[in-house]
Amino acid sequence: MLKHRGFPGRMPGTDYQFTIRRANPKGVTPLTRRERFRDRKTVDRQVDATFMKALWECFGDQPFERGNLDAGRLSWLFGREVIAAEDPFDPESYESLLVINEAVARASFPEAFED
Repeated sequence: MLKHRGFPGRMPGTDYQFTIRRANPKGVTPLTRRERFRDRKTVDRQVDATFMKALWECFGDQPFERGNLDAGRLSWLFGREVIAAEDPFDPESYESLLVINEAVARASFPEAFED
């Protein structure tokens, strides 16, 4: 499992994690598309925006390996702002490649792309 050096481990000042420390010995948690409903808590939306900003700053528009990125956090963006960069895509692999769908990400999280 690739560890993304320099990527924030969690949202500053919270316990919302962005990365995992080690591979899961019971098996890889699959990436799934989670629906984001309008009544989500404000803090949940802020965490998504902060995670998207970290992804953009670290990887930009280039494909990246899932590695030690938290599956739960990625799943909130998967299928919309973060999409598979390979076909066939294995949602249960730490080596699977992802890419940011820039147009969708900018529309969903404009604050993550402000300088």
